[in-house]
Amino acid sequence: MIQYVLKKNINEKMPNAYGKFFAYPVITQTYDIDQLVDHMASHNTPFSRGAIKGMITDMVACIRELVLQGIAVKIADLAILSIGIKNKAGAATEKEFTIAKNIEGLKIRARGTGDFSCLNLSLDGTLKKASALLGEGTTTDTNPDTGKDTPGGDNTDQGGSGTTGGSDVGI
Repeated sequence: MIQYVLKKNINEKMPNAYGKFFAYPVITQTYDIDQLVDHMASHNTPFSRGAIKGMITDMVACIRELVLQGIAVKIADLAILSIGIKNKAGAATEKEFTIAKNIEGLKIRARGTGDFSCLNLSLDGTLKKASALLGEGTTTDTNPDTGKDTPGGDNTDQGGSGTTGGSDVGI
């Protein structure tokens, strides 16, 4: 079950979204590689914890290497990982374009695929307002959104559920 909170958009620069409420997922915890390894090892695998960790660690290093070479990596039923560019502003002409003036940096993009695609998440996911689970009447936004990337703003304060440059999941 996916818990969510509602946040009011307070960014006046977004007139179509200003003053409206948007749902954001509540991320309850983040697993590092060791915790993921422990979880995977608990599923009656014939592989040792060390073998699982070695494979995952090598996979992460190889994906990083390939993505930084401009190669997209598809992990079936999970995601296609690729590099993206964060542009500062466009240049009037090709001749006027420079990396320093026009590029802010790089980003990782992830698009769900197969069983982890937007369509399947929409079909399989169930939503429940977090305050209903906690027995509270309302959810207070202690860290207002900036409205930078999405109609309701960034949500990186919720444990990293801000945009990655891939498609947003709509349930």
